[in-house]
Amino acid sequence: RVQLVESGGGSVQAGGSLRLSCAASGSTSSACVAWFRQTPGKGRVGVAGLQTDTRKSQYSESVKGRFTLSQLAINDTFYLQMNALKPEDTGLYYCAARTGVCGVGWYLTETFPYWGQGAQVTVST
Repeated sequence: RVQLVESGGGSVQAGGSLRLSCAASGSTSSACVAWFRQTPGKGRVGVAGLQTDTRKSQYSESVKGRFTLSQLAINDTFYLQMNALKPEDTGLYYCAARTGVCGVGWYLTETFPYWGQGAQVTVST
């Protein structure tokens, strides 16, 4: 079993930066860790995914080039660095994990059994 705790949300003006953290307890040595964004009235949408054993990351088109998902080697903490933020990036961000590979379906919410509690990100104009 994996437990995930997010931190680092907040409010920022458009163009600014925030970094979200996801602290994992339990084995994530060979896993897919991903971040999802949820906005009112919509489901959770995949933002970024990371294959922990290869460090290969994948991103949605809307954040590619602005967001970076990484893992600190010495611990099971995953960071989502968000730069050049836009108002449409606003939402509740969830960290999620599953065993195995990310692959082309890294953004499929129903395949992730482990979820954090969410961190709010608000980007104002």
